[in-house]
Amino acid sequence: MDPLRSAALYSSAPTSVSSVIPHDLDFRSRKASPCWHPPRRELLLFRCADSSTRPPPPKRQPAAMMLSLFDSLKDSLTIDVALAEGRPLDVPLARPFTIASSRLDRVANVAVRVQLRNGSVGWGEAPVLPLVTAEDQPAALAAAAAACSALVQSLPMTLGDVLREVGRLLPGHDFASVRAGVEMALIDAAANSIRIPLWRLFGGVSNSITTDITIPIVSPSEAAELAAKYCRQGFSTLKLKVGKDLNSDIEVLTAIRSVHPDCLFVLDANEGYKAHQAIEVLDKLHAMGVTPILFEQPVHRDDWEGLHLVSHVAKDKYGVSVAADESCRSVDDANKIIHGNLAHVINIKLAKLGVIGAFEVINIAREAGIGLMIGGMVETRLAMGFAGHLAAGLGCFSFIDLDTPLLLAEDPVIQGYEASGSVYKFDNSRGQGGFLCWDNVS
Repeated sequence: MDPLRSAALYSSAPTSVSSVIPHDLDFRSRKASPCWHPPRRELLLFRCADSSTRPPPPKRQPAAMMLSLFDSLKDSLTIDVALAEGRPLDVPLARPFTIASSRLDRVANVAVRVQLRNGSVGWGEAPVLPLVTAEDQPAALAAAAAACSALVQSLPMTLGDVLREVGRLLPGHDFASVRAGVEMALIDAAANSIRIPLWRLFGGVSNSITTDITIPIVSPSEAAELAAKYCRQGFSTLKLKVGKDLNSDIEVLTAIRSVHPDCLFVLDANEGYKAHQAIEVLDKLHAMGVTPILFEQPVHRDDWEGLHLVSHVAKDKYGVSVAADESCRSVDDANKIIHGNLAHVINIKLAKLGVIGAFEVINIAREAGIGLMIGGMVETRLAMGFAGHLAAGLGCFSFIDLDTPLLLAEDPVIQGYEASGSVYKFDNSRGQGGFLCWDNVS
């Protein structure tokens, strides 16, 4: 296996940026002037119809064929960084976003911009979500600044080498979100250098995806209002946040079905249930004549026994697949889930794994025949666009949950993909095609 995707990148992380990136910056060798440069479906998730309505699974491609162009580019393209910087990316949400573990009123992420000496620019985003990402925004900004400084001071190197160094400087889960943002920006700049869109770089299977849309934890009346709105916009699949109160969750489901009876659902508990509660939810839904086909992260991330129990009861009794999300934060976690038969689906999130770590988990999951989902945190189209290109290019995800830009009060990202209801379409613009007006980002 390519050492770039080695599990060694995900060893235990130091707890401070200064301990990860020392002042002497053992980052290849420095340039002559080390000064800082200022910036100039098979998604059938909640089913009331019979199984004949289920779309066929996507055609599997040999794992060796994945990312062939990207793998080639890692060895052949030289990266010479002229400018690199991270800045706060603060965006209000249209309404509060409440899940079992937290509530957000605004996005407080970090945008990353990288400019190569050939003039190519790449963009990335480090999402910050309390209790999910290890970094808060100040810590993410500090880590991004240190990594960007190291990139500017380094000698030219291949894309593969620079991504390996980013993995070394920002290791493990403690820096996964920032690592993902910096990796996104470098890969985006690389795609711009060779003048191709990311979806082609990642395999070229498709230039579009279809996503679900999320209803956060709200009252039954609010949930019904949102479901009716999303029905009019053409969303056939709803992702429902649950896990705070079992009885309220059932009331919300009933309210949604009253206004959008034909919709499909995924349930996402975000670690909110105990195993017996998760099984009780399935029992109550069965009594209502509703069968969820995907139940995401029903129990706490470290409750491996509970995850195993819910997964087996869900599949054996109701034909329901269970997805591991927060439980999969590293390659080691993915191997534990696969070898222990603890879940049926792994949710790939770049902010949990980094881009390179995500590639490795995708590879081992496909080789093991386990299902794949791709999702995100609460992000703008910088991060969601990158993940969408990855999903379209690979074509191996049965479940796609990349909706959060649709939940923003405004999206500062210019251009990028075209959204029409649940369908995102990517054109032949170089890289991911989206960017910020950098001077307007504080």
